[in-house]
Amino acid sequence: MDLFEKLHTNLGPLGKHSELSEGYFMFPKLEGDIAPRMKFKGREVLTWSLNNYLGLANHPEVRKADAEAAAKWGAAYPMGARMMSGQTDLHEQLENELAEFVGKESAYLLNYGYQGIMSAIDALLDRKDVVVYDSECHACIIDALRMHLGKRYVFPHNDIENCEKQLQRAVKLAEETGGGILVITEGVFGMTGDQGKLAEIVKLKEKYPFRLLVDDAHGFGTMGKTGAGTGEEQGVQDQIDLYFSTFAKSMASIGAFIAGDANVIRYLKYNMRSQIFAKSLPMLLVEGALKRLELLRSQPELKDNLWKIVNALKNGLIEKGFSIGKSNSPVTPVVLNGTVGEAATLSKDLRETYNIFCSVVIYPVVPKGMIILRLIPTAVHTLEDVAETIAAFEAIKEKLTSGQYRSSELAMSFGE
Repeated sequence: MDLFEKLHTNLGPLGKHSELSEGYFMFPKLEGDIAPRMKFKGREVLTWSLNNYLGLANHPEVRKADAEAAAKWGAAYPMGARMMSGQTDLHEQLENELAEFVGKESAYLLNYGYQGIMSAIDALLDRKDVVVYDSECHACIIDALRMHLGKRYVFPHNDIENCEKQLQRAVKLAEETGGGILVITEGVFGMTGDQGKLAEIVKLKEKYPFRLLVDDAHGFGTMGKTGAGTGEEQGVQDQIDLYFSTFAKSMASIGAFIAGDANVIRYLKYNMRSQIFAKSLPMLLVEGALKRLELLRSQPELKDNLWKIVNALKNGLIEKGFSIGKSNSPVTPVVLNGTVGEAATLSKDLRETYNIFCSVVIYPVVPKGMIILRLIPTAVHTLEDVAETIAAFEAIKEKLTSGQYRSSELAMSFGE
């Protein structure tokens, strides 16, 4: 088969119906200022799909700082990679402030989260090393491990008993190869909303020699007393050897960082290919991140407002009989039963009839017969938004269980 011809056979359930799904279910276009209410296909919708946890995307101080930085520096400065000509005092200042905030000796600023953690894992491991990781780790971690030339062992999601079994296998192999062991998990799992069992994994350090890397993209800024993350929430931040987060969630920006012992971070600075061979993060994003971090530290009411909405949304959904799985973070998945076609019809009805926009997760991301409506609460949502959404969810659930979506023309077109 021709290289390009075979691509058409791997589009996925909705991709196979791109004439129906593209622009509506896949690659939808939200318009207007980033806010709980935006425009979708000319209609105002209540939006629960933006990773803007603390509402910083349109915070007036953030907008002012971004605009002033853009006027001062433009979008290009500094030119060149950090190692060559892209180093500045502000890059170092941001790294120092991030390290202090998450309780680590040192931090390294990264251009992007996805490529950043991939490159960090690649730099940390050689073929002698063994990896033990949670089965639900984000795609960026899975992609990094695909590059690993050594052995990797996976444990079922948050199954600590099985994690220990994999560690036993890892220790035996590492003794033979002379390598080390890296355990990888997440602080908050972005699809299910449950926290990684960091405290229980850390406890295993008493029995097994390993280092722990935590991807806390959804926990940074949202979890813990100060917002320093899920490690702070569980009281084990000091036992996390490498702490990673992106700016794409609570910071509502672009960029990422990794923090840990100074000697490890220094090693990464000289060995992370995604940073060595890439242009430095533009100054306007660095100054913008400094302002966002300042607000995160100085305005705890942002996180308080977020959790007020989170608790109201979750409690309201549970009271109405909805399942939200084991979520114990702001990420709120609503679990329903139905086919891909029913999910498409439900999503369209939710957006057109009830003016609610949220992410719809279907097979193959979740098992066949399951639909997840993923809600991302923010500090700028209101209790009225919560009540409106729960009422809409009650209506669509009744339609789903009564079979109304199954017989729709859209559902039928998926041939299920």
